[in-house]
Amino acid sequence: MKKLVHRKCPTPIPDYQDIFVKSGIWKNQIIRLLNFNLENFIAEHVTGRRESLFQQDIAANREALYERIGGKSALVIGGAGSIGSSFIKALLRFHPARLVVVDTNENGLTELTRDLRSTNGMVVPPNYLTYPINLSDAVFRKMLKQKGPFDIVANFAAHKHVRSEKDPYSIEAMLDNNFFKAKALLDLLLDYPPKHFFCVSTDKAANPVNVMGASKKLMEEVILAYSQKIPITSARFANVAFSNGSLLAGFLDRLWKRQPLSSPSDIKRYFVSPEESGQLCMLACLLGESGDIFFPKLQSEEMKRFSNIGIDLLKTMGYEPDFCKTEQEAREKAARMNGHSSSYPVYYFPSDTSGEKPFEEFYTGTEELDLDRFAALGIIKNAPKKDLSEIEATLAKIEALFSKETISKNEVVQLLEEFIPDFKHIERGKNLDEKM
Repeated sequence: MKKLVHRKCPTPIPDYQDIFVKSGIWKNQIIRLLNFNLENFIAEHVTGRRESLFQQDIAANREALYERIGGKSALVIGGAGSIGSSFIKALLRFHPARLVVVDTNENGLTELTRDLRSTNGMVVPPNYLTYPINLSDAVFRKMLKQKGPFDIVANFAAHKHVRSEKDPYSIEAMLDNNFFKAKALLDLLLDYPPKHFFCVSTDKAANPVNVMGASKKLMEEVILAYSQKIPITSARFANVAFSNGSLLAGFLDRLWKRQPLSSPSDIKRYFVSPEESGQLCMLACLLGESGDIFFPKLQSEEMKRFSNIGIDLLKTMGYEPDFCKTEQEAREKAARMNGHSSSYPVYYFPSDTSGEKPFEEFYTGTEELDLDRFAALGIIKNAPKKDLSEIEATLAKIEALFSKETISKNEVVQLLEEFIPDFKHIERGKNLDEKM
């Protein structure tokens, strides 16, 4: 059976559901999902915005954006991911002449190309290439030498999940990707300097409580150290609603597979839509001054709980949530469901895993802000810039620690706290891989 995909809902029905379609057991469930409009749901129940948060800023700077993008060349690293692909879509509205996309996810690049070429009104430049390669590989250097320099370079290749800090091995991989490779890329770009370089950060870099946020804070220090050599900007921003691998996208996967929904009941987060995430990065990349760190101007009352979004999602699908007291109860109830069930099992729990902050923030009390230049964007100005020798000393100390045969997670955390004074790790002895 050919996979069924609704144009507004990117999650395909797996092939094995053919038997359910033929038998009619899950016909109602499939109809609900195929009729689900993800963009409308995000607007109504997640962001609360029918228009992009950044529409006014894009309109006010349209001429400058055309001047800096139109007819120019762009290299997007990590472009198959949710934010990278949204950045590409925002960029293409201003007609670059050449676009090269690099990502380790070969399937993701394939879907990106199909999506771009299937979208009405999207103009893909004639000189468009995708490469499933790693930015740290020799072949990437060879490609950059032959295809570069580029006017615009944007790096979205990063570890983004707090769950990826479960032990020294996962932490080493995270720091390698978010810190070591970011520096190596900038060293490489010194020989092929772009007119605009952007590297994505996270709101978790402000007063970090997890290693992911700390790794992004180190990344920010790297790019700030290079910002006098290359025009560099970054952005901290909210969760991207239904982005790849996110808890909200997982809700849709659970529905396709008829599995219970599960999330913390007490965690609040800021959200932007996928479209807004790309626009934010485009504005920061093309309109920022070197060393600027952008963030969306959102108010604390706009934060949403994952658990409430899950309830709204079920009700939109025609279900009433059935609150369960344990994971096992939720699994058993899901297994007993049939195509005519009107309730859906959920398991919500107080957060008890390491590195989870009950809320997020975009800046600290010591950072200088510009809240006037843009309608919906704030800018962290004049962040402290370390000398490159300090960055290299930090990198050497981390490498020395990882060179040991055995180390503990606590040793890594202590070293990071030495480099990042406002890093206060929340350790609870449990990670998200131990949850549904």
